[in-house]
Amino acid sequence: MPAVLGFEGSANKIGVGVVRDGKVLANPRRTYVTPPGTGFLPGDTARHHRAVILDLLQEALTESGLTSQDIDCIAYTKGPGMGAPLVSVAVVARTVAQLWNKPLLGVNHCIGHIEMGRLITGATSPTVLYVSGGNTQVIAYSEHRYRIFGETIDIAVGNCLDRFARVLKISNDPSPGYNIEQMAKRGKKLVELPYTVKGMDVSFSGILSFIEDVAHRMLATGECTPEDLCFSLQETVFAMLVEITERAMAHCGSQEALIVGGVGCNVRLQEMMATMCQERGARLFATDERFCIDNGAMIAQAGWEMFQAGHRTPLSDSGVTQRYRTDEVEVTWRD
Repeated sequence: MPAVLGFEGSANKIGVGVVRDGKVLANPRRTYVTPPGTGFLPGDTARHHRAVILDLLQEALTESGLTSQDIDCIAYTKGPGMGAPLVSVAVVARTVAQLWNKPLLGVNHCIGHIEMGRLITGATSPTVLYVSGGNTQVIAYSEHRYRIFGETIDIAVGNCLDRFARVLKISNDPSPGYNIEQMAKRGKKLVELPYTVKGMDVSFSGILSFIEDVAHRMLATGECTPEDLCFSLQETVFAMLVEITERAMAHCGSQEALIVGGVGCNVRLQEMMATMCQERGARLFATDERFCIDNGAMIAQAGWEMFQAGHRTPLSDSGVTQRYRTDEVEVTWRD
């Protein structure tokens, strides 16, 4: 019964998780929160991670009831992500692996999300909508790869929402996306925004530029409220995501859809995806904020699958990479 310890710290979340044979034993997490109207810089984020990671490691061991002797493998996020935070976590993972004399595994962050989603929901072979602050992809598994059927051609949907939150000075606590979601529930008017789907791909930079340009003018003249803008932005970008996911499902003949990534815990997105799946006679699978948002357990779970399949990462290859596509990884643990 292998137990894997996973470190995640590719952006402003830092988490340490423990997974043993499909059961999450511990999953503590911290978030680096910045003032309203600002984002998070790599150096500051890395300093935050370094300050809390050892406490999280101790929390994870205590919560799981395990000791270092019970851990069989150390997994960490190799990429993609922000350089400085990735390095700060990888250094700790390498050090722990050497101190405890355990094998090391570098995990693709995107595949961590997918494997955690599959574990928690029980989805067998879904078309995956992966939506977060750094990534937006529609993915399906085929012949030992997670194939990307469509993706953003510029910024991720979560980045679009986060940057719009800065325009309106919306709080970053607990996250700008969550606060936009709550404001959108009070929106009454749909403001027409650019809708940009290009084949199987989407573009969010034009929508963001447009809404940044008109937001203050429309608010000053009383044409709409901040809640209306949040509602309109959500409805538009989520409709684009549903469209390309449905097209991928039709292409693959899939009867399952799985939403993963931080934006995936948005209830409105889940409602829109559920409607699309219902009309197709398909099933929707989604998780809550414990597992949608970046966490250590998802890296531990992907690491557990890789460990069982015989993967190991030598120290000489245990660096990080900010660009690490989902379809670069050979998925040897699936048929």
